[in-house]
Amino acid sequence: MSDADDGYDLDSGPDPATFAAAAPEPPLDEPGGEPVHAVGIGPGNTAYLPPRGERAIREADVVVGFGTVVEFVADLTDADLLTCGYRDEAETLARFGERVADGDRGTAVLMGDPNHSGYQFLGKVERAVGAPVRVVPGISSLQIAASRARTPMEDTTFVTLHKSGDLDADLRRLRADAGDRHLLVLPRPYDWMPGDVAAHLLDAGGDPEHMALVCERLTHDDESITRTTLGKLAEDAGGSDPADTSFSDLSVLVVRAG
Repeated sequence: MSDADDGYDLDSGPDPATFAAAAPEPPLDEPGGEPVHAVGIGPGNTAYLPPRGERAIREADVVVGFGTVVEFVADLTDADLLTCGYRDEAETLARFGERVADGDRGTAVLMGDPNHSGYQFLGKVERAVGAPVRVVPGISSLQIAASRARTPMEDTTFVTLHKSGDLDADLRRLRADAGDRHLLVLPRPYDWMPGDVAAHLLDAGGDPEHMALVCERLTHDDESITRTTLGKLAEDAGGSDPADTSFSDLSVLVVRAG
C-alpha cells in the first residue's frame, strides 16, 4: 500500500510507525498548547473504553479516525467527526491538522490500543499536526483474547500482521516460537487471515494438532470463538477477499503452545 501524498511508501519506506516510535513522549509538564490525543477505543464495546479516553473524546472539538472506528464513539461527543478510509486518509488528516493548528482540541481514535498495530496511523496523525501526540491506551481485543484462551502474556509471543508493508520479520517470530510459546496474532484482512497463518506455520514444520482459537467480535453480542487445530484451520487458507475466508476482519488468532 502506498501513501504518496504524505511522503510514505510502505513498500520502500519510511514506515510511519518508525516515525511515531522515534522518541518518547515529552514530559507531561512540558509547556505547550492543548495536546492532541490518540485514544484506543477498545474492541468497539464502549464498556471497555477507559474513562480518560472517553474524556478526551467528549472534550474534543474535532475527532478523526477510520469510519468504522469513529462510529463506535459518535454518540459520546459533540465534536466534528472527520472519518476516512485508506483512499482519503491523507486528505482527512490534513484537514484535522488544519483544525488543530487553528486552536481546536483534536482527538484521533483507533481500534483497540494504539500500542497494538496502531503506530502507522499514529505516525500519520503526528505528521499531520506537526507535534507529538499523547497516547491514551485502551483495552485491546488482544487482552480479551488472551483472557478467553488463558494464555498469560509473559508466556506469549504477540505479532500483528494488521499493517501495511513487509511482514517477513513478524512471520519469522511466529515460526521461531511456534510450539514453545503461545502465539497471539492479529490477522490482516484479507490476505493473512487465520487460515493463512495456520498454513504458514504448518509449512514451517508446525504441529497440525496444536490447539488454535479464532476469536471474533470479542465483547460484542455476536462474539464467537472457534476452537480447532492448526491442521483443520489451515484448510481455510487462500485468497484475499472476504468471500475467501470463514472469518471476519475482527478476528484474533490464538495458537496455544504444545
